[in-house]
Amino acid sequence: MSHTSGRGLQPNALGTFETIVMAVAGSAPAYSLAATTAVLVGAVGLASPAALLYCAIPMLGIVLAFGRLGRIDVNAGATYSWVGRTLHPFLGFISGWALVVAATIFMVAGSLPAGQMTLSLVDPDLASNTALATAAGAGWFLLMLAVVLGGARLSARAQLLVSGVELAILALFALGALLHDGAAAAFDWSWLGFGHFDGFTGFAAGTLIAAFYYWGWDVTSNLSEETRDSRRTAGLASLVGVGVVFLLFVVFTIAVNVILTSEQISAHDTNVLAVLGEVIWPGVGGKLMVLAVVLSTIATLETTLIQVTRSLFAMGRDRTMPSALGLVHRRWNTPWVAVAVVGTVALVLFVASNALGSTEQIMSDALAAIGLQTTLYYGLAGLAAVVAYRKTLLASPKDFVLGGAWPLLGSLFMFCVFAASLTELSAAAIAIGLGGLAVGVAPMLWYWRRGSAYYAPARLDATRAIPIEAVHVGSGSERGGRRDYADAGFPTDF
Repeated sequence: MSHTSGRGLQPNALGTFETIVMAVAGSAPAYSLAATTAVLVGAVGLASPAALLYCAIPMLGIVLAFGRLGRIDVNAGATYSWVGRTLHPFLGFISGWALVVAATIFMVAGSLPAGQMTLSLVDPDLASNTALATAAGAGWFLLMLAVVLGGARLSARAQLLVSGVELAILALFALGALLHDGAAAAFDWSWLGFGHFDGFTGFAAGTLIAAFYYWGWDVTSNLSEETRDSRRTAGLASLVGVGVVFLLFVVFTIAVNVILTSEQISAHDTNVLAVLGEVIWPGVGGKLMVLAVVLSTIATLETTLIQVTRSLFAMGRDRTMPSALGLVHRRWNTPWVAVAVVGTVALVLFVASNALGSTEQIMSDALAAIGLQTTLYYGLAGLAAVVAYRKTLLASPKDFVLGGAWPLLGSLFMFCVFAASLTELSAAAIAIGLGGLAVGVAPMLWYWRRGSAYYAPARLDATRAIPIEAVHVGSGSERGGRRDYADAGFPTDF
């Protein structure tokens, strides 16, 4: 046998630096900028840097919520466990399911442009061939699938290489942008204020778009069982990671406003970074920027695979999904069944997407749907943190702000973005987003009726948390094949 249900994920595989790199890669700076900058600038113009700033403030509230929850419950399922133990197990399952659906959709939405851009580096004419782009994207996906199957250490090494080159290219062009004489507009600090928004409607439109730049940093929480000193490391890495990508987002958005005219931006709406690179460094700049976007997309494919497979692993371990998903490979210490299932489903979606139409149509609806999934589970996590720490919030002003007010602000912001998305998105995007969530109701009710211990959890309460490092051994203490939450000796689930 090469696998067992009694093993856990590999502990202490990642250090602080590797976890920070994972957080940055999860938010995919180059990919996010390439995919969304034209849309953001088109919506709010010179206010685009401000939209990123005012979206980052509530997003930091969610980052704080994840960090605080991770201190009292180290779990590969993250929001799936936290929300289930504070708000309600049904909401917890839907939180985990929302991540699974969003990540699965991204396998297609992210892999297709990776394939396109890879082909464009060889021959620009090949990039328009949907079948070839799908095949190339599937190739990158399978490579990342193999890396994730190989374990957390291999994943971290691959990530250091891929994201290291991406960030080096972005840093080079950020410096080049600062030294370049802009032809479109002169930078003004007012771009970071409220003055350039077209009223509240413009502000709402800008922050709605900006929210989707940041998703992915929370991979650090899904890796918590495999991270050294994860109670501290996962939250710290998320904060640093969001800070790094925020700076990159703002610098490049300002550079686009300064250097490129509105005509250039609209004419190259899916390739703004390449145009920017070519203007800054004629001849090779465009190709280097495309390379950065390809690497960014590959890097975030890896982190997304980690998130979805760890979430499914936690569900299988808890018997809220088929228990086989909780199996861990004896040699690689990875949830190999979850990896195989995700790989198979994604490849089926690749084939299906090839028959649905152009890659642009697929990517547009799928990415829009992802926004519904992510804002839902981020919002629930923010509420979960407030509930878990509710008895400590009045202990000091710091506890009130960092543990209550800021996570609650982040949660309300996410729910507002979710509601606004329902009025802004196309019918197809809403159908994908809400339909994907609705599918999760079937396994939720099925395993609830079968008596999974997940649905009778020990409540997560920060005042009862025992500051002890949990030793993760797969299923933990079990009775009748299920973990017994109610009799847990301390509130970490193990």
